[in-house]
Amino acid sequence: MQREIFNALSFAISKGYQIHPDAFAMLKGLDIDTLKVVQDIVKIKIKHKQSSSIVVEDIKNLINAEEKTTDVNSFSNTILSTTTTITDANHTTGYSYKVIFDPTSNINNGEGVKGYTALFRSRFEKLLRIIALRPDSKRITKITSLKHKSNNAKLRKRYDVNGDANTNSSVIVGLLMSKRSKKNGLEMVLDDYSGIVNVLAVTEELKKQASMLTLDQMIMLEVDNIKKKGTQGFVVRNLVSPDIPDHLPNRSKSESYAVLISDLHVGSKYFLEVEFIRFLNWLSSSDDEIVSKTKFVCIGGDLIDGIGIFPNQEKELIEMNAGEQMSHVADLLAKIPQHIKVFIIPGNHDPGRRALPQPALPREYSNKLYSFENFTMLGNPSLVELNGVKILMYHGQSLDDIIATTPGLSYSKPAEAMKILLKARHLSPIYGERTPIGPELEDMMVITEVPDILHSGHVHNIDVQNYRGTLIVNSGAWQAQTKYQQMMGITPSPGIAIVVNLANLQPFQMNFNQPNPMQEEKDRP
Repeated sequence: MQREIFNALSFAISKGYQIHPDAFAMLKGLDIDTLKVVQDIVKIKIKHKQSSSIVVEDIKNLINAEEKTTDVNSFSNTILSTTTTITDANHTTGYSYKVIFDPTSNINNGEGVKGYTALFRSRFEKLLRIIALRPDSKRITKITSLKHKSNNAKLRKRYDVNGDANTNSSVIVGLLMSKRSKKNGLEMVLDDYSGIVNVLAVTEELKKQASMLTLDQMIMLEVDNIKKKGTQGFVVRNLVSPDIPDHLPNRSKSESYAVLISDLHVGSKYFLEVEFIRFLNWLSSSDDEIVSKTKFVCIGGDLIDGIGIFPNQEKELIEMNAGEQMSHVADLLAKIPQHIKVFIIPGNHDPGRRALPQPALPREYSNKLYSFENFTMLGNPSLVELNGVKILMYHGQSLDDIIATTPGLSYSKPAEAMKILLKARHLSPIYGERTPIGPELEDMMVITEVPDILHSGHVHNIDVQNYRGTLIVNSGAWQAQTKYQQMMGITPSPGIAIVVNLANLQPFQMNFNQPNPMQEEKDRP
């Protein structure tokens, strides 16, 4: 594979063409003749006198054209470190599924300071393997080596844009420990195994990029060691997040649908039971074309409102213990037809461990759900493959921290916050804020495998976007506006299910806030 990539790169260079880093990453993941793809793109560019840079769009256009005669639509993702735990193909119902990752059996391996040390070491190593796919990663040097070089080595001379500073460029990676605005730029502190270094982003573009980074995420920086007027420091020249590559998502070979919902909050007096029963009745309807091809339901946590989750919660409950609430939700979900496969992960209101990652709902409270043959209980987060489409299910607790610390984000557009998680390649990067994170030996929140769909809830607002080939879905809620949300100015969008056609990854909404469910015209598949 490496030889094939090398030959393709050599061919492009020999013809006077360059391959953009994102396009290079995409080529490394494509399960096709890479050299032939590059040769064909170069021929097209020469014929039409196009630019000398091969970008992602060139690869997509070529493959889309070839798909008309050949089946070349698979993009095999990089760095697959997870293990398949369950595989099933149900020929009578027309679905196949695979549980690629479920944290349940691996949780509670760490303890105390040693556990957190292992957690962040695991995070660093996993993300380093991801960022090592970038072309500049071959130049990565340890922070201690960078500082040693700065203090002792003779710097090669080069002038900056002002013509009065000696510089020396190096590439470093590390977890972002802190960032703060200073008079001359935005200062960041990076940490790797070897040490800590302060760097400064001075251009407007780099300051903007840095402001969108989350604390404790991995970044790769190209820095200049600048000596100017008797002072010395490291100034950022380029900044790279792990990010997901621009990719061609997997698709089902036949038309089938997955329904994505979250945040029922059964037990709350604000639970929209009438609307939810309309949804369940719709799933059982025999004359609906969409329903007849619906194979999966994915529930993203907060099945119940819970007990003692927030102060004075009892004033908002109609069922006063978690057992009653779980029994109620089981009775409701039992109405889902058995030919539909159901996947459930927990949220922060559900019974069991609160810290991330969360194991599957405990049987003590959920035994009836476990008894349903078409139900699979998973941890938070989990990665499943449904008819060939990879769906990363994550309740979304960390969205609170992302929205609170990132300029321009709000609860009304949660997909923007979810995009930050994909860029960081981590579902809960910020440590020490509102989101509790357990001291595990392995960081199971790293997004090692690129999902075709990222499904979350938690914030009670529906939002759908597409980012670099991954469909981002926040599936709203089935709970009306609470007093807390009213106080915080949060207007939820409840009573709506997101349905995704797995054959083309086109999403649309089914609105159950009126007697006859309505499909939004603009979102029709």
